Amino acid sequence: MSLLCEPDNLWHSFAAMEGNMIMKDTERIVVKIGTTTIMRESRTVNLRTLDNLARILSDIKGMGNEVILVSSGAIAVGTNKLGFTERPAELRMKQATAAVGQLELMHLYDKLFAEYGQIVGQILLTDEDVEIPERKENLIRTFEALLELGVIPVVNENDSVSYAEIETGHNKILGDNDTLSAIVAVLCQADRLILLTDTDKLYECDPRENPGAKPVDVVYEITDNLRAMAGGSGSSWGTGGMATKLIAGEIALKNGIEMTITSGQRLESLYEILEGKSVGTRFVPKKQRS
Repeated sequence: MSLLCEPDNLWHSFAAMEGNMIMKDTERIVVKIGTTTIMRESRTVNLRTLDNLARILSDIKGMGNEVILVSSGAIAVGTNKLGFTERPAELRMKQATAAVGQLELMHLYDKLFAEYGQIVGQILLTDEDVEIPERKENLIRTFEALLELGVIPVVNENDSVSYAEIETGHNKILGDNDTLSAIVAVLCQADRLILLTDTDKLYECDPRENPGAKPVDVVYEITDNLRAMAGGSGSSWGTGGMATKLIAGEIALKNGIEMTITSGQRLESLYEILEGKSVGTRFVPKKQRS
C-alpha cells in the first residue's frame, strides 16, 4: 500500500475516542482479511494466521455475535498450489488459478473452523448479484438463512468468472475485496466492519518509508485530504491499498456502520475492538458519535 506525504498539509489528527461508544451485547460483524495477511513472504499460505483467525472468530461467534468473513487470496493460494513462481499474467490463467485457489482456500477454512465447532458456507459474488434487484434480494435472503442456521458465510468475488477486478484492480461495483466487504456489510445490515490489513492503522504517509508518520486514530468523514494521502496497491499478491479502504469506509459511514482498519498480524485485537477499546483507525458514523 502506498501513502503519500505532503509536507505542508493541513491535516489534523483526530483524538482517540476510546470508551465513548455504546457497545451492544451482540453484534453482526463483517471481517475482511487480505491476501497479504493470508500469505507469507515466501508465498506460501500462512496456516498459523488462518488457524488463529478461525479460533478467534469462532470464539466471537460463541459470545453470541453473528460473523461473516470476507476473504481474499484465491489467486495467491492457487498460484502456490499450482507451483507457479509468480501470479499469472494472462486473464484466462488468472481465472483458472482462482478456481483452484478458491477450492483450496475453502477446504482450509472448512477444516480449521470445524476444529472449533463451526460450519462455514461459501458465497461467491459478481457485480450482477448486487446490481440486479431480484438477485440482490435472493442474496440477502441467503445471508439471512445462513446466519439463522448458525453458519459463518465466507465471501469472495467470483474471480473465475469475473474479470474486471483481477485485470485492473477495479470492478464496476464490487471493486476489490475492501469495497466488497463494505457492500456485504450493508446488504447484511451489519453493525460493524473490520478490515484486517498489513498495517496497524491509517497514517498521514507510509510509515515504512517515513518512520515519523503520524497515525490517524478516528475518521468521521472521508475528505479530499484523506483521499490525497492514499495511494495504490501495496502488494503484487493483492489488488487493494489504502485508497480502496477509504472507499469501504465511505460506504460504511454513509450506511451507519462503524469500520475499523487494523493489523492482521495481531488478531487478538478483534476482542479489543468489540470491547470498545482504541485499536487501529476507527471510522465512526454520526449515530455513534458522542
